[in-house]
Formats: sequence, structure tokens, C-alpha cells
Amino acid sequence: MGNIRHRRFLFIVKTSASGKIILFGEHAVVYNRPALAVPVNQVQVDVEILDSDSAGVWIHAPIINLHAELSSLPSDHPIGSVILQVFSMLQQSPSLSGRGARGEGGIQINISSTIPVASGLGSGAAVSVALIRALSSFFFLPLTDHQINQMVFESEKLHHGTPSGIDNTVITFNKPVYFIKDKPIETFTVGKPFTIVIADTGISAPTKESVGDVRKLWQKDKNKFESIFDEIGQISLIARRAIESGKPELLGELMNQNHELLQQLTVSSTELDKLVLAARNAGALGAKLSGGGRGGNMIALVNQAEASQVAESLIKSGAKNTIITEIK
Repeated sequence: MGNIRHRRFLFIVKTSASGKIILFGEHAVVYNRPALAVPVNQVQVDVEILDSDSAGVWIHAPIINLHAELSSLPSDHPIGSVILQVFSMLQQSPSLSGRGARGEGGIQINISSTIPVASGLGSGAAVSVALIRALSSFFFLPLTDHQINQMVFESEKLHHGTPSGIDNTVITFNKPVYFIKDKPIETFTVGKPFTIVIADTGISAPTKESVGDVRKLWQKDKNKFESIFDEIGQISLIARRAIESGKPELLGELMNQNHELLQQLTVSSTELDKLVLAARNAGALGAKLSGGGRGGNMIALVNQAEASQVAESLIKSGAKNTIITEIK
């Protein structure tokens, strides 16, 4: 008889989390005004965790050229800090990741993503959501969506300064969300599907910087900027009513108004303004920047029949990529 090799049972967990887009209310949401955001299921983060023969916690994330063991990363590393947070909550030791009965090795975490980084589509929050879900499943210690949401929010604080909480909420629950900071989460229904074209400027725009700059402006002239936040909040409220009542065509003018207010907050850019104008000229019902601004994405409300035409025009006007998504 030939030699018999004893192989350790290979245990694999796979999870994913979709991207998101803010329709209305960015920046004002940090100051307790409402915002609307929806999942974008055309892009997502995928996380795979499996037993490894190598000791330790090995992370492979080609999207950010990361191939390292957890203990070699700084404590504030965006991915490493989330993993440590989960180990702590689940009362697992990173140094004991072989988990006894499954062998003496460690674990390998593979992260892949089709969500552009720092573009307003929730890349960071999606990585955190998928990671936390995968780790809790791997250790057979399930967490509720509310627990996951809170953990991701804590992680977002490390990397965005004063995040609104909207990214983690929409991505965790994967539903359209009407969000007011420190208030109970409200999901809402879409009365009639509508189509959005998302265009990426290709310019990386970390949210933390634009949020910080808006805060400085607000601190210098609170009355002026509170008034702008009030107007944005009112737009978000009207937009929710339009979506729920099946009148999405009303969103176009609201988008245009919201974009003007975001320009006053100094978070637009030449590239974003150019794409917003190109979308409107190509037949969009309305358009605005989405997310932190200064780069990242803009969105345009379109009739479905004209979506490809608008997307093509945006590419010709400098967009690096477009996504056509139906909100329903």
C-alpha cells in the first residue's frame, strides 16, 4: 500500500458586501440633517477566509497591494484594525488563529473588490462589512446586522474623522436608507423604479479631507452654513417623499439644487462640475456630485432609454468609468 497522507480539513467562508451611492444629503448629514442613500449591487467586495498551514493571520488584498501577516501591520491600518477589532469582540486571539481542533496553522484572508477606492461608493465600509461577516461566520460566532453596523461605524471613525454613519448603514442592511445621525435607522420603499448613471472622475478623494474642510468653514460662519445644511436637509426630505410616492422624475431638479448647495460648501471640483453639465446636456433630468466631493463620483437621473447615451457622453467628457444602476 502507498503512503497515506493525513490532510487537515480545509474550512472556507465566503462573504460579500455591495457598494453604495448617496442620492441626497452628503456633508449636511454630518450635522444631523437627513440623507438618502441606496445600495449599488453592480459593484462589491468579496472576502474569503480559509484555514492556512502558515501560522498567523495572513491578508491578501491585491486591490491595495497588501500581502502581509496581521502582526506586521500598524495598529491603525484600515484593514488590520478592523480584523483586530473583530478578534477582540469575538474574544479570539490572533496568535491562536489555528483554533485548536482545526489544526495548528493560521488563517488566510483574501479580499477582492470591484468598488473603486476613495470614489464615494463606500469601498472602505464594504470591506469592513464583508470582513466582519466573514470572520464571525468563520469562528461560528454570528453577529446581528446592528452589531456589524456599529462595529463598522467605529472603524469608519478611525479613517474619516467624523463620518456620518451612512456608508456603514446602507451597506450593512443593503436597503435604501433615510438616515439622520444618532436617530433610529429608517429604510424606505421605492414606489417606482428609476435609473441612475454613476460616473467616476478617476480622482481619488478621501472623505476625511473634505469633511474636515467643511467643518472649518462651519466653525467660521455657523449661521451661513447651518442655513445651507437646512436647505440640503429639506431637499432630502422632499426626495424621499417623491421616491416613496412613485414620482422619481421630481428628483432631477432636486439633484440640481443639491449640487449648487454642495458647490457653496466648496466640495465640488472642475471635473465634477464638467461631468454634471455634460450629463444635463446629454438629456439627464438632473445631476449632482455624490459623496465627499473634490473628485470621486457624480450621479445623473435619466430615463432608462437614454441611460447609455448619457453614460457615453460622460465618458467623452472625461469620466473614467460609468455604472448604470436601477434603484428599486
